Amino acid sequence: MIRTPLRPLARILDARAKGENPDVIERENTRMRHEEMRDKTRARAEGRLLVLGVMFLCAYAVIGVRMGVMASSEPEEPRARAAGSHIVAQRSDIVDRRGRVLATNLETHSLYAQPPQMIEPERVAKALAQVFPDLDEARLVRDFTGKRKFVWIKRKISPEQKQAVHDIGDPGLLFGPREMRLYPNGKLASHVLGGASFGKEGVDAAEVIGVAGVEKVFDDFLRDPGEESKPLQLSLDLTVQAAAERVLLGGMKLMNAKGASSVLLDVHTGEVISVVSLPDFDPNDRPRAPTEGAPDDSPLFNRAVQGVYELGSTFKIFTVVQAIEMGLAKPSTIIDTRGPLRWGKHSIRDFRNYGPELSVEKVIVKSSNIGTARLAQQIGAERQREFLGALGLLERTPVEIVEASGSTPLLPANWSEISAMTISYGHGLSVSPMHLAAGYAAIANGGTRVDPTILKREGRQNGPRVMSPQVAAVARDMLRKVVTEGTASFGDVPGYAVGGKTGSADKPRPQGGYYKDKVIATFATIFPAHDPKYVLVLTLDEPETYALGEMRRTAGWTAVPVAAEMINRLAPLLGLRPQVEPGQLAGITLTSN
Repeated sequence: MIRTPLRPLARILDARAKGENPDVIERENTRMRHEEMRDKTRARAEGRLLVLGVMFLCAYAVIGVRMGVMASSEPEEPRARAAGSHIVAQRSDIVDRRGRVLATNLETHSLYAQPPQMIEPERVAKALAQVFPDLDEARLVRDFTGKRKFVWIKRKISPEQKQAVHDIGDPGLLFGPREMRLYPNGKLASHVLGGASFGKEGVDAAEVIGVAGVEKVFDDFLRDPGEESKPLQLSLDLTVQAAAERVLLGGMKLMNAKGASSVLLDVHTGEVISVVSLPDFDPNDRPRAPTEGAPDDSPLFNRAVQGVYELGSTFKIFTVVQAIEMGLAKPSTIIDTRGPLRWGKHSIRDFRNYGPELSVEKVIVKSSNIGTARLAQQIGAERQREFLGALGLLERTPVEIVEASGSTPLLPANWSEISAMTISYGHGLSVSPMHLAAGYAAIANGGTRVDPTILKREGRQNGPRVMSPQVAAVARDMLRKVVTEGTASFGDVPGYAVGGKTGSADKPRPQGGYYKDKVIATFATIFPAHDPKYVLVLTLDEPETYALGEMRRTAGWTAVPVAAEMINRLAPLLGLRPQVEPGQLAGITLTSN
């Protein structure tokens, strides 16, 4: 900017020459400069006022529009959101086949301390030890009075405990919101659900992860935000599961058994309606895994899918089915049952003397080891192995429980002829009760393989055919006669036509050989036998009961009556109506018109 000098030399000289006062020129120039400066300042101020006015006008316009939008919208409770949280705490529910909750989430709090903020550390430690008796007061004092700036006290606390901590009234005690996994039915279906624990943890959130059962198998699904909290629906029926657990627990105590398991399977869909393993546990307070002792001593051990056992004479029906399917025998074919049957240095005997010969049907009804061993000799080891493999008995069960991954059947190192003979009556091959249920389901549904599932399914399975419908029907008739005429006479349930096969296998010693006074007692059943809907496999570990003057351990005296009581309780819950079984009228023969 060019500024006019206050005393321009030319005008000063001219004024002096004319005899005028040159100071007048300076005052005039000063006045003009001040007026120019004032005009510029006023213009600048007016511009700023204009901009400020426009800004205020815009702000009021935005506020007015926002107030109008809020006035015309539905009221909504404001929610605090943690931006950028890396811990995903939300977990989907698990429900049964009818939508009833088996596992859900519960809002709770964690408790932690910031010792520098505490006023009376010793008093706080003493008060906390009274609220939480499992805490060590001396250790708390050391943590609160030392150099630590952060101390975890409890990962989860109840509302009552939170109020008690509030009452302590120390600013160094703080709470963090979080979710925990809740199993509202306690021990019910504990081995299926498995349990959950905390993964990544922060003071404001904690990651809930599955540690066993379906919680672990479907962990990714349950934690996936993209599923929009869609529940995981299982095939279990909560009512049936509760009744099965109650009956099995009573039966286990009555028969003085060490443990027990049961599997209830839909023979057409492969859905597991109920699966029980005893003893059990509460997944809300899951115990620690044992570090010593036998695995099945722990309540965490799932006997139904994790335990593999020699299941005894329940295997005999598979041998007979294969022999009939191959055309080697018919139900009326006579089998030499004179014993003992010797093979090298091995001898095979029956539980009692059944006579020199039996029909194939009577081999099943009387449960002859010798009879099934002779059929196995005709079948051959290689063909026997192929048939049992087709039934799914030689591989891990596909049921979606993480413990099932350890249920690999124990096969003989050399599947020789003598192995085939012993496997024919359930020794030398160990499988889980879930395997056995799947095998019996193939007989019950007309001859197609069944792969068990713990998920709810719609419609029938269309597995590969492993036997003809005619042979499956013959096998079902034999299983029915085992109950009406044979070793499972205590298993008859009026109105439900139970068919099944008993199995009593000597329990192997850990160091080799077998116990003489300990057995695994099993009863594998189908019902109703004339039109099977379900398979029930019930197993008792080391049962014994005193009856008719002596100690009884076989399945006919132990597992069978427990299974009969279970079917009697479960059949109405499954929607099965009792029916009068058709029979022959004495002295009357039906003829055509």
